Amino acid sequence: MRQQSARAEDRVVPQPAASLADLVQVRKPRLAPVKPAEDETGVLATLLRTIERLEETLEQETVGLRARAPVDLKDFNNRKTHGLLELTRVMRHLDRGSLTPSVAARLSALRISLEVNQRVVKMHLDAVREVSAIVADAIRDAESDGTYSVSVGRPSQRP
Repeated sequence: MRQQSARAEDRVVPQPAASLADLVQVRKPRLAPVKPAEDETGVLATLLRTIERLEETLEQETVGLRARAPVDLKDFNNRKTHGLLELTRVMRHLDRGSLTPSVAARLSALRISLEVNQRVVKMHLDAVREVSAIVADAIRDAESDGTYSVSVGRPSQRP
């Protein structure tokens, strides 16, 4: 029982404001969780839990970035990296023939979530680069006294 509460805590994203938590509650409908059948192995159950955690992490980050809420990108990166590592390890122990259609559908949904998240993160990083370039140009212009800059207009005439 203690391990289950620790896992639930792992899914909670530390947030400076409740806005991200509110947004996560108003998320789009997801595929219903797939419960392992009695004949499925522990590997499939672990795979399903791993997929669920990854989907939740991806959704939280995507919703936060789309809402322009403060997001701890380092924390999300660590959580996604850990989840993908866990997914890779589980997949190594899985017999590909034992994938049920429902598990295959969950993997496909995870792939789509990853692609959507990738596009949203890329858009966010492009915006950050653009803003930082604007700020850097403004600082450079404010600090420059024009001594070494190219003059615009007519060249000065010498006597």
